[in-house]
Amino acid sequence: MASTTALPATGSGLIVSFGEMLIDFVPTVSGVSLAEAPGFLKAPGGAPANVAIAVSRLGGKSAFVGKLGDDEFGHMLAGILKENNVVADGIAFDEGARTALAFVTLRSDGEREFMFYRNPSADMLLKPEDLNLDLIRSAKVFHYGSISLIVEPCRSAHVKAMEVAKEAGCLLSYDPNLRLPLWPSAEEARKQILSIWEKADVIKVSDNELEFLTGSDKIDYASALSLWHPNLKLLLVTLGEHGSRYYTKKFHGQVDGFRVDTVDTTGAGDSFVGALLCKIVDDHSILEDEARLREVIKFANACGAITTIKKGAIPALPAEHEALKLINGA
Repeated sequence: MASTTALPATGSGLIVSFGEMLIDFVPTVSGVSLAEAPGFLKAPGGAPANVAIAVSRLGGKSAFVGKLGDDEFGHMLAGILKENNVVADGIAFDEGARTALAFVTLRSDGEREFMFYRNPSADMLLKPEDLNLDLIRSAKVFHYGSISLIVEPCRSAHVKAMEVAKEAGCLLSYDPNLRLPLWPSAEEARKQILSIWEKADVIKVSDNELEFLTGSDKIDYASALSLWHPNLKLLLVTLGEHGSRYYTKKFHGQVDGFRVDTVDTTGAGDSFVGALLCKIVDDHSILEDEARLREVIKFANACGAITTIKKGAIPALPAEHEALKLINGA
């Protein structure tokens, strides 16, 4: 029956992503540690910025809110957003701090290793008064992660932006995007990630994040439901190549993933989120209609899978026709 349901159109409502944008330095050779890498390529990154570009690439309307260093890398990143048709009116520049850098390698065992340069970086210094509140209020969906909760003043800016978005009637979308090396401790990460949990309407976690937040090694119904809160409309658990599970007040299930030749998983979750948001932005009733929601999640799974075929997040984010080609097996 579900196969007769058409994929909803991409909406025209504005999706605002809030948080960090940085430069990932990726080794020129695969499967080595950072110390062994002979050289590095610079790749624009940062989960909220990836989501903004993912939405735009799929024909949606997106904006980014965050702070960059008033340096060459910061202006380069702002330029990349504009080139990708992301509204950049929410970007502030800090004259005293650098744009964040991250060295990322995909080890031979397939796991990613991170080393961050943020002491403090510009994104951490975003203040509540730096926020473009009119831009946030004009959004239909407000999306964010948890890295912006680690230190002040960015944490206060994050909380303020969420409050303004909620008051304006935005759908709040949360992808914690756990990066343990950035937090003082695992306990602090868990506490802060959960501190804003009950504000979100849509939450996406990976299987690893589910295990981290629940303290259970089971990826099952009981484990997912332990993270449920009364205001939540949709909880998604991504399972890598095995697709994703979805939980709502009335129904739950799993949508299988797509098998592809994976090169680099960076940005796959952000691509998934962008795909989901641009399909529900104008029609939140999809969240209560299982057949339509399954079609959207299948599309999001396809977008996530395609993103793993190329190195780097932003260059690998797909257009809609590429995702449909994968879904239709062409």
